[in-house]
Amino acid sequence: MMSAIIRRTAGAGRRRAMTFSSASSVANLDGPPPEVTPSKRPRNIYMWGTSSLNTLPLDLIQKNDATLTGGGSGGLFSSDAKIIDHPMKLQIEGSSVDDFFGHEGDEPGDDSPHITRIDCGASGSAFILSDGRSFAVGSNKNGQLGVGSDTKETSKPVLLDLPPVAKAALGNNFSALLTEGGDIYTCGFGGSRMNGMGCLGHGDDTARPAPTLVNSLVEDGCYAKDVHVGEYSMTALTTEGEVLTCGSGSYGRLGNLETVDQLYLEPVELIGNDNISQIAGGSAFSLALSQEGVIYGWGRNNEGQLGTGMGMSGECQPSLLVPRVCCCSNSVYAMEALPLPVEGNLEGKTVVKISAGKAHSAAVTSEGELFTWGMNLSLDPKLESSLLHTKIVDVACGEYYTMVLDEAGRLYSLGRGKTGVLGLASTTSTAYPILVEGIPSDEKVVS
Repeated sequence: MMSAIIRRTAGAGRRRAMTFSSASSVANLDGPPPEVTPSKRPRNIYMWGTSSLNTLPLDLIQKNDATLTGGGSGGLFSSDAKIIDHPMKLQIEGSSVDDFFGHEGDEPGDDSPHITRIDCGASGSAFILSDGRSFAVGSNKNGQLGVGSDTKETSKPVLLDLPPVAKAALGNNFSALLTEGGDIYTCGFGGSRMNGMGCLGHGDDTARPAPTLVNSLVEDGCYAKDVHVGEYSMTALTTEGEVLTCGSGSYGRLGNLETVDQLYLEPVELIGNDNISQIAGGSAFSLALSQEGVIYGWGRNNEGQLGTGMGMSGECQPSLLVPRVCCCSNSVYAMEALPLPVEGNLEGKTVVKISAGKAHSAAVTSEGELFTWGMNLSLDPKLESSLLHTKIVDVACGEYYTMVLDEAGRLYSLGRGKTGVLGLASTTSTAYPILVEGIPSDEKVVS
């Protein structure tokens, strides 16, 4: 578990997507003035959390004590446990980037690439550079990093043999990489009869140690604009607003009324005619946000992660199409096999952003409100009233925690903190959003 923030010098710059995959989080800080060319943009990275699987470049942090910030005497930095419980600034720009990733030109310098995006997962991290290259670090036990079968773990970034990458969805068992051209490459564990087959989308349960193009999308003329990986399933969103799923069908996680596996990405037709603009998901469930601002959820619901509640009468309500398995949060069999709208306190509101952790979800409304549900804390969307004093513009969930961004560029965190992932200079947990103070006040988080 780890978190990272990319910082750029103050000024008005491009905003980039915030991605907190699985058990970790990534955020970018405010960008440079327009007159600063991309090749000269100074960048800092703030990182915190746990790096037991080498998801953090601890050697670079430890070599440059001058870049550390936050935490104070109450902060924890344990090289043995690899836990950092507060934001620690790491500058890797110019020649440092060359040293860290390697340089493609004749000599390092002002033309050196810079980091444009970092995607973190439960057991790995991916760095995407301005020159189109992408690198991965962390655990490769199941081939999920896509760096070959001979490497089981790496602390030094390994170059991925891919076209320019737009996003890396990193899972514990397998990963999916979305290219700038709209193709999806997958690697890692291909499934089994016990866990479900087809999560890589190649029509079989064969593992892929290196990123492999999902040809079925190419053959169907589909271009993807987002992808999410669960424990044993994958969800993709096309540029046409269509949701596709494949892999294990248990707990109804494919959203097609069935619990059988799918070996190829197939449309989730039961969402209806709503054009979907965003997707998110956890270990065994998925969310989809329509252009009208309505959330649909399907899959496992044992901790209330779908936000569908228990019905108006307090009892499980049957669907018109398929009987629902009891959705009480203490039922390990709780599930929804077809997409259902997430209503409750969100009814009548327009949602503009969704995110999901292992077994919880979050949404931001057009009015800047934050709603959360799941983790056996709430079966329905619950308004985070402590943040009503500010307008929320973005949210991202890790495995057991949530990071929240307001319009002033302030970052908040809540959830389980024992791994230091909240960045609050402690390993305690919190049920309410708390400001992450380890980031200098003159730096604005943008994602």
